Amino acid sequence: MHKILALWATPRSTSTAFEWMMRMRSDMTCFHEPFGEWWYQGEGARWPRIKPDSPRTPGLTFESVWHNLRAAAEKGPVFSKDFPHYIEHMWTDEFLSYFNHSFLIRDPAKVATSMYKHWPDFVLKETAFVEQHELFDRLSAQQGKPPPVIDSDDLLEDPHGIVEAYCRAVGIPFIPEALSWEPGARDEVSWYDGGSWHGNLRMSDGLKPQPRRYIDISDAPDRVKEIYETVLPHYEALHQHRLQALTL
Repeated sequence: MHKILALWATPRSTSTAFEWMMRMRSDMTCFHEPFGEWWYQGEGARWPRIKPDSPRTPGLTFESVWHNLRAAAEKGPVFSKDFPHYIEHMWTDEFLSYFNHSFLIRDPAKVATSMYKHWPDFVLKETAFVEQHELFDRLSAQQGKPPPVIDSDDLLEDPHGIVEAYCRAVGIPFIPEALSWEPGARDEVSWYDGGSWHGNLRMSDGLKPQPRRYIDISDAPDRVKEIYETVLPHYEALHQHRLQALTL
């Protein structure tokens, strides 16, 4: 069985664009937040804001998701983009040993303000920063070294350099052509709400260099600023380990 290359991200972190780049490689079976689909709308869903009329998918369980991932990994290389808080109840050494772990982080001011735009009533648990840090520390202690970390701002500023560094860190070939694609439908990543969060991805044609932007969190509502202040230390802990672009 191949180890599953996992990217443990936070919401609104350019993670789906990164996933799309991995899909463009065409050398892996790719999964879009498989545990997230269960966490939000499967049987035994753990979403803290779930309501009686929230979308539910009969037959979708943690066990069925895990079975599908392992079955794919028996056949060939697998990449899965997901958020760590979806599977924190499964953080045993045995479970974690099935994965080749990596992390994608983003400035929490950008994550929090973007989440507020889409979900004004989002809660701390949905940001994944705390669980991301806990999982990172656990894996670092277990493996004797920190797993690879990429920062969204670095990725957008220098896609070629950061993706190349990532590929080397996780042990896969770097395929520059995978950084470009045609605009269009993104049905493969649209299990939630028809993909309403992925408008930018549908219009995009690749991971292209972008100027670094900054968000002033002081303009956000107090509740959003409180979440930002809570998660900032967790982001900073991983940020110091982030990959740098390779130099010649």
